[in-house]
Amino acid sequence: MDLQLSGKRALVTGSSSGLGEAIAKQLAAEGAVVVVHGRDAARTAAVAKSIRADGGDATIAMGDLGTDAGAEEVATAAGPVDVLVNNAGFYNPVAWAALAPDDWAEIYNINVISSVRMIRHLVPGMRERGWGRVIQISSVTGHLPSSRQPHYQATNAARNNLAASLSRDLKHSGVTSNAIAAGGILVPSVKDYLLNMGRENGWGNTWDEIESYAVNTLAPNDVGRIGLPHEYADLVAFLASPRAGYITGATLRIDGGA
Repeated sequence: MDLQLSGKRALVTGSSSGLGEAIAKQLAAEGAVVVVHGRDAARTAAVAKSIRADGGDATIAMGDLGTDAGAEEVATAAGPVDVLVNNAGFYNPVAWAALAPDDWAEIYNINVISSVRMIRHLVPGMRERGWGRVIQISSVTGHLPSSRQPHYQATNAARNNLAASLSRDLKHSGVTSNAIAAGGILVPSVKDYLLNMGRENGWGNTWDEIESYAVNTLAPNDVGRIGLPHEYADLVAFLASPRAGYITGATLRIDGGA
């Protein structure tokens, strides 16, 4: 399927590694000009270089989206974009008893307000041009919360709400706004963490042995495994494309049937 992304310009925040990197590479593979964002210059440049080595078109934008000044730097470096993927975020697996009000404020600033900063900078241009896509990356914990990580889970509910609210504001503009609520994502850091946990708990020594225990213990789902980065990136690419023009205000779960 041709997603008709050739020539579209896309900014993926937090794309110097992990899921953001996978999204940036998939959008580039579909023909989009990708702006890779990060705070580590070497890692960010390496992702852009990899995209160009594979025949794609990529530039970089450096900056801390947790500040107004940093967000402005990123928006200026990115220039006018057709697709904004708000992927940058922070995860801290601590429970209620370990949280202070400042912890809530910090993660809300990074996971929610940073997205608002980029929306304020880049979406007015989309509206003026009559076409655009805004995609928030959130988590299924936004609507399937547990007793742990309440501050993180609340930010994901806010991200989903933000996407819906923005879609109402953008009605009849040609710009859509959606959220993707992700389940587990098997990025390298997660795999290493689970391998260590599995070996410590006697689940086995290899990933094939450990994965089913990890899924059943931490995040049961109907598929029985952890989602792969490219599976999320494929959905982002579709939502970013002209073919998804009738989807807006939606939160799409991709979680193996959690």
